Amino acid sequence: MQAGSGGTCKAFLSHSYRREGCRQCSVGSFSFAVLAERRREPCLIEGGLRTVKNYKQTAADVLRLVGGDKNVTHLEHCSTRLRFTLADPGKADAAALKKTPGVMGVIASGPQCQVVIGNDVIEVYDELVKMGSFNAAAAAAPAPAGKKNIGGIILDYMVGIFQPLVPAIAGAGVLKAVLTIFTTFGILASTDVVYQVFYNVADAALYYLPILVAFTTATKFGCNKLVAVALAAAMISPATSTLLATEGGARFFGLSIQNIGYTGQVFPSILIVIFMAVLEKWCNKWCPKAIRVFFVPMFCFAVAFPVGLLLLGPLGYNIGSLLTAAILGLYNTLGWLAVALVAAILPFMISLGMHKALVPYAVASIADPGFDMLYLPASLAHNISEGGACLAVALKTKDENLRSTAISAGISGLFGITEPALYGVTLQRRKVTISVVLSSFIGGLFIGLMGVKGFAAVGPGIASMAMYIDPANGMNFIWACVGFAISVAASFILTFILYKDEEDAPAASAPASAPASSPAKAADATVYSPLAGTAIPLTSVKDEVFSQKILGEGVAVIPSKGELYAPADGQIASVFDSKHAISMTTDAGVDLLMHIGMDTVKLEGKGFTPLVKNGDTVKKGQLLMKFDIDAIKAAGFDTTTPVIVTNNEDFAVKPVADGAVAPGAALLKLEAVQ
Repeated sequence: MQAGSGGTCKAFLSHSYRREGCRQCSVGSFSFAVLAERRREPCLIEGGLRTVKNYKQTAADVLRLVGGDKNVTHLEHCSTRLRFTLADPGKADAAALKKTPGVMGVIASGPQCQVVIGNDVIEVYDELVKMGSFNAAAAAAPAPAGKKNIGGIILDYMVGIFQPLVPAIAGAGVLKAVLTIFTTFGILASTDVVYQVFYNVADAALYYLPILVAFTTATKFGCNKLVAVALAAAMISPATSTLLATEGGARFFGLSIQNIGYTGQVFPSILIVIFMAVLEKWCNKWCPKAIRVFFVPMFCFAVAFPVGLLLLGPLGYNIGSLLTAAILGLYNTLGWLAVALVAAILPFMISLGMHKALVPYAVASIADPGFDMLYLPASLAHNISEGGACLAVALKTKDENLRSTAISAGISGLFGITEPALYGVTLQRRKVTISVVLSSFIGGLFIGLMGVKGFAAVGPGIASMAMYIDPANGMNFIWACVGFAISVAASFILTFILYKDEEDAPAASAPASAPASSPAKAADATVYSPLAGTAIPLTSVKDEVFSQKILGEGVAVIPSKGELYAPADGQIASVFDSKHAISMTTDAGVDLLMHIGMDTVKLEGKGFTPLVKNGDTVKKGQLLMKFDIDAIKAAGFDTTTPVIVTNNEDFAVKPVADGAVAPGAALLKLEAVQ
């Protein structure tokens, strides 16, 4: 093509748009290639010299069409778009912006104007910041949270409060179990100073549980943590206990205070801190700033503590008692069958995130009455069944990749970590899932019949079996070990009998990876779900960039668990600086974008923990990212995660998932365009 001919580079138009752009004219990057392919624009060639895209010109055009730098009060970017906050939205010309070379789309809503650039967004942003004094560092207000039902709201808050407590409670419980072992075998006596030192620190996590709960509740509700902790400490202080035990009962302005011991209780602290958070917010609205630093805490102390003693403390105590009574009632009604049933349905509860609803019960039960006879025993049967099933798959499969995954997942399962097994092996394979359900039921049946009790809120496995040591009943630990053996044996045998590669494979494996020096040739492929959750059509996403498929075809997943897995074998193209999105190219030549949440770029990486970096080679089912769903929702953001095929001209894309999905479930079927 000659300079100035106005023609289009044929090599450019026929080339699959990867990051390297056109091989013959060296034009561009990902998004410019998309744009040229869609609009048939000429390559940027001037005077016969092949040049790269002019980011400076694109930035200048965009800035001019949003009304100039004086009209921009805030500017930031996410993984694909520029986000402007405009002083006068009427000055922006959205129609002209959409026609600007380098712009893939425009979304304007009130003062917010989003200009979709694609993967060149960082380069264009860098040019923009050189052109004006934008307040790019200002904190953006969180977007309003989507509508949720009352049950979902309560569960979200309960998980946010109780989940952070688990390490302390679990560590304390296991330490107590180890001390029991030492005393049983005569290594230590309960009167020894060494024993008492370790026992006291283990007991403190349960004795002062109201204080720990106050801290996590204050964190969840965004109120003063130290004031919350002080209120909880006052509820369990020896002076308060002495006051409540006054002969004839304590009275406050003529009102009787119930004599309740709050040590080890959780719900009284939760209610008091929630009440204190409301007080603090209300007081901050009218209290002069000059005295706010001491007056607001004083006001909270003076009001929340008496209300806690008179009303909220007894109410919380009764809630905890009713919850424990309800669970124990289920156990007493169904007996051993309850443990077996819970164990059998745990694979599905975990995949949907529903098992988190049992965490508050487990923590409360460990505090009072001091043990759990349902969830923790059932978890033992399920966890070990996952491990045994994976080891059977590893022994029987001829797929080397699956064998490697199954071995590591099986070992993790035996140690109480089931996610690699669930999402990498079992839930993808029907007969393996059946084996796990049956063996969990069998193991749970025996454990329930023996009345096994758990004494620490930790994931049951080899390393934590001490959690089943009962100082008053030595057989509790023995029966737990027998249940362990039954579960692993049943799952291994059932899986070994039922599983066959050719009958139970989730899908054909992706083609072998092409050499790194050249892009992969497009081939028919399957993209698997990188998340556990609920799949929805892309058109249902509350963001026009995705719902209008500006970036490409795909499916969105509403995640139930904060873990992002590789949807196929391939190479990581980019882990975005804001950590909320990852793009990759699969071995079959599919360019994928996984964008966690809507507008989550505003979190500036908070709540996201990438486990891979640019250029890493990954295998299907490999954990790529951990993210805190509760923190993202608490900040007011939608966690819906689009999974987009960005090189649609290479493939005919067909979504095949709708509803509940597990990592590794088929999400998209792709047929290569010849």
